[in-house]
Amino acid sequence: MFIIKHKNIFLAISVILIIVSLVPIFLYGLNLGTDFKGGTIVEVAYSQNMPNKDEIARRVAGAGIESSAIQTAGTNGYLIKMKPLTEEQRVVLLSSLAVATASTSATGTTLATLATGFQVKRFSSIGPSVGAELANKGIIALISVALLIILFIAFAFRHVSRPVRSWKFGLMAILALIHDITIPLGVFAYLGHFYGTEIDALFLTALLTIMALSVSDTIVVFDRIRENLKNKLGNSFEETVGISIDETITRSLITSLTIIFVLLVLLFFGGSTTRDFALVLTIGMFFGTYSSIFLASPMLVTAYNSQEKKKAISRK
Repeated sequence: MFIIKHKNIFLAISVILIIVSLVPIFLYGLNLGTDFKGGTIVEVAYSQNMPNKDEIARRVAGAGIESSAIQTAGTNGYLIKMKPLTEEQRVVLLSSLAVATASTSATGTTLATLATGFQVKRFSSIGPSVGAELANKGIIALISVALLIILFIAFAFRHVSRPVRSWKFGLMAILALIHDITIPLGVFAYLGHFYGTEIDALFLTALLTIMALSVSDTIVVFDRIRENLKNKLGNSFEETVGISIDETITRSLITSLTIIFVLLVLLFFGGSTTRDFALVLTIGMFFGTYSSIFLASPMLVTAYNSQEKKKAISRK
């Protein structure tokens, strides 16, 4: 009953978190990657004589490419993201990247040595129109998932009409999901502005995963509320919800913490190519667990209390 008794505190915390997350989104926007705005992705590997990251950056700039994002890929390669390339730029870039060392002779002539075992593992280009289409489809996917969740919960809880109608369970689950995805978006808007972190297709995949895991956790609590309402456990709706949370909180925390621990290992010990994916999932799972316990059900109680107040006023 502690959570329901202090529900206004937890609701206020969630409102503050959403506001804080929206500030960088509106101030800085999202730093979209090549998946959404178009561009070229090159992944190269070196079996030996691997240049350092600064040297790779100089070679990319030397190919006439103004801006690029470079990150390590595994222990012996780099992943380079840049604007769309012309055929001439592609040839110059790959030739430059294939050079392992460069030195100057006594006569001032630059001597270049080709890297042994140099390999282009990936070279892909995405046009701006394709990237925009992918972004639009991603937004449609998020909205479609949200609508399907409302319909599914409304159907699953169709026999619950008192004291709260079934569609309100779905609405509260969606509001909790908005909370769960807004916070990671805010974090990445901040990271994108100050550290150049990009939003890519993996980020969209992570958001959809967060929605799935979070709503499943919320449904567990809601299902227990439904069962306890059916069994008339509790003297009031608030008490029934409080009992239901107490009965499910241990299960929810253990399950979520297990996933979060795995994600933390991936975040700190995984490769750089999956680090952002692990980060957004970790943030989403943490706040998704919070919303399932401390937000969705308290909002349901708040909606019920508002409903009862309106009924009381109409009777006067």
